[in-house]
Amino acid sequence: MAEEQKQQDNAQPQTDEKKDTNLRYFYRIRFRTQGQEFTASSHVEDLKKNEVVMVRGEAGLEPACIICLAPACRDSEVERKASYEIQRRAAHEECNRYVNIPLEEETAFVICKDLILRHALRMHLIRVERFFNGSKMVFYFTADKRVDFRALVKDLVLEYRTRVEMRQIGVRHETKMIGGLGTCGRELCCSGYMKKFNSVSIKMAKEQDLPLNPAKISGVCNRLLCCLTYEYETYKRERKGMPRPGKKLMIDGCGYRVRRQNPLQSTLQVVNEEGEMSVLQAEQWRNAEIVRPEKKSKKGDK
Repeated sequence: MAEEQKQQDNAQPQTDEKKDTNLRYFYRIRFRTQGQEFTASSHVEDLKKNEVVMVRGEAGLEPACIICLAPACRDSEVERKASYEIQRRAAHEECNRYVNIPLEEETAFVICKDLILRHALRMHLIRVERFFNGSKMVFYFTADKRVDFRALVKDLVLEYRTRVEMRQIGVRHETKMIGGLGTCGRELCCSGYMKKFNSVSIKMAKEQDLPLNPAKISGVCNRLLCCLTYEYETYKRERKGMPRPGKKLMIDGCGYRVRRQNPLQSTLQVVNEEGEMSVLQAEQWRNAEIVRPEKKSKKGDK
């Protein structure tokens, strides 16, 4: 009996060790010094800040820098998802190459700008990205019209002996790459965390009672602010059950005309028959009677 108990005790640590190999840890990583942060998963639990790791990307293994541990999920039953997977720590040679990539990109940027002037091309170079394995270089630029850059690409291929891709981008992507501060004083949403651009319309500003002044609802890129989409659905949902401006309400025999909705507070700004302004709370206007306008009689009706 004692021998059987001993065997069970010896088997218990082996079970725990096997369970630990299936644990996944989450980190915040960054591929570029001024780039966006992403969440990555790994089986390694002791990765430190500023440590270089190899991450599985679209073009194979790419180096990234550890920013910090990712915040834990509040609900332990929720399965966490990560954008990338950390394969291993970077070797010493890979770390050196990772440090030199920004220097190579800066050099390529200067050379490409000189070639653009030499070919008299009407284009504005924004950024150069070089793949870690050296298989390709991407040159991002803006231009008002289509540009014939075939001669430029030939010169760049002769200079770097690798695949060269010229990619024309819009003003939103340009702002995302350059970065900056918004009117709120914080880092631009596009350069901070946004993965894609959603369509923004002036209707979203109207729904949120924002001033239709282009200077106040436009971003650094001179396009409508991306943050107009954040609360649009909330305003739209809250307004759905509220009387619209212009409607007449009857409460305890008194008539009120709706002047303005306050969706986030569920209140209505109204004016009574004497012209006095007041605010109706949700329990007041929900129990009010909406006065339907009388239909105008058609010509010829008696």
